[in-house]
Amino acid sequence: MGVKISIFLLLLLLQLVKGSSKSNGYFRRRGEISRDDFPANFVFGSGTSAYQVEGAASEGGRTPSVWDVAAHQGKIPDGSTGDTACDGYHKYKDDIRLVKDLGLEGYRFSISWSRLIPNGRGDINSEGLRFYNNFIDELIRNGIQPHVTLFHYDLPQVLEDEYGGWLSPRIVDDFAAYADVCFSEFGDRISYWTTLNEPNVLAIGGYDAGIFPPYRCSSSSGYNCSNGDSAVEPYLVAHHSILAHAEVTNLYRRKYQAEQHGFIGCNVFAYHFVPFSNLSRDEEAVQRAYDFYTGWFVGPLVNGDYPRSMVEKIGNRMPSFSSSEQERIRGTVDFLGVNYYATLLAADAGSGNSSSNDRDFLKDVGVKLTVKRKENSSEIYGTEFGMQGVLEHFKNVYGNPPIFIHENGYQTPHNSSLEDTPRVEYLKKNIQSLHNAIRNGSNTRGYFIWSFLDLLELIDGHRSSYGLVYINFEDKDLTRKPKLSAKWYSQFLKGSKRSSIHEVSKVSPDLSSA
Repeated sequence: MGVKISIFLLLLLLQLVKGSSKSNGYFRRRGEISRDDFPANFVFGSGTSAYQVEGAASEGGRTPSVWDVAAHQGKIPDGSTGDTACDGYHKYKDDIRLVKDLGLEGYRFSISWSRLIPNGRGDINSEGLRFYNNFIDELIRNGIQPHVTLFHYDLPQVLEDEYGGWLSPRIVDDFAAYADVCFSEFGDRISYWTTLNEPNVLAIGGYDAGIFPPYRCSSSSGYNCSNGDSAVEPYLVAHHSILAHAEVTNLYRRKYQAEQHGFIGCNVFAYHFVPFSNLSRDEEAVQRAYDFYTGWFVGPLVNGDYPRSMVEKIGNRMPSFSSSEQERIRGTVDFLGVNYYATLLAADAGSGNSSSNDRDFLKDVGVKLTVKRKENSSEIYGTEFGMQGVLEHFKNVYGNPPIFIHENGYQTPHNSSLEDTPRVEYLKKNIQSLHNAIRNGSNTRGYFIWSFLDLLELIDGHRSSYGLVYINFEDKDLTRKPKLSAKWYSQFLKGSKRSSIHEVSKVSPDLSSA
């Protein structure tokens, strides 16, 4: 039986992966895959993001991001803020030591724009610069490959106040200037740069549903927004995001790539969609869902323009790229980062008869999405094949680009148990599905579990967790305790007979042949 959940809640709350499946333990069973079944230069890791883990929100010259302001306005339901978060700003050496002890090969993290450049543009903050230099050096000293995201939702509030942030084309130059500083200061040690994390979620959550900063939506949407236009603004924000990504990528390729030998890409949130029925209209709904949720961004970055289905359906509300812009954005990914959590059933919902003023992203898609659980179980339908399914989509539609799974994880209530057997089973099945995809030709180069630590989840604070490592947020020392899932992942990685996988090569895994 399906449970109907609106897509923006699916995208932003990620409530799809609760469950209570059973496990007989975390050790490998006969027939299960191991680290040795993957290429030696494939990278396995985990990740966090700056606002969710660093804390020290007003220390070291850092200024507020839009999430600082939102949290202090009580927008996170349990009243949490990132003022302290996991105190990663002070505890990063201990955390990196734990990353190493567990045998992780890579670590994905983001840079806080407002910590590095407090005014959004202009002067570099020396204390912020020192922190990230030390953080990167500590990762490398411990043999851990850094994967850096430039923007993970936390826009400097000063830019939001000055010109509306991503609503304005001015964001393109400011983002490029910020990225230039990062490339110049850190690029000698970084091989993998991601420009934007989930810009599709930002556009929908922040400007259509109005449940992400800056909380904009149409008054007719039913959400509590004081400003916004859900019929237009999501597409405008997406347009500026794509142009900003392309500007940064072209800057890196022109100025840094030949000397630094790194790679640059963009990240998107992706579901695997399957038709609700064998009716042709539901099969068409699957394609439309893929076009709107992932093709919206991946299409321009690979092919130079939006999917035709979007352009035809949205009409003059959809911004268009000039010929020169199409040339600048086409092919601007050395790799794609993909955040995948679940498989959804897609059914045609019709286009409706609303006027253009009453439209929004969800009405434009015209797809009803359903999460299905297995009979007599809380396990989500598709766990066995969904990872492979979404990777097959990228292979077949976009020419099989290099891909890193940047996020894949399982939500449990915080403080539930260190014996997180449902998370172990979820990870096992997704890694098996990933392996099946690679055997079938997918060009996937790495896999990162979300998240390394229990951290500040942006929608529900400390009510739920995805971490491999438990943190008691009531404890002033924020003591870290590896869960069963961390022990299983460690055993999975250390079970390899290859010693070379723990050695960090600056350009490994090699994308140059892609």
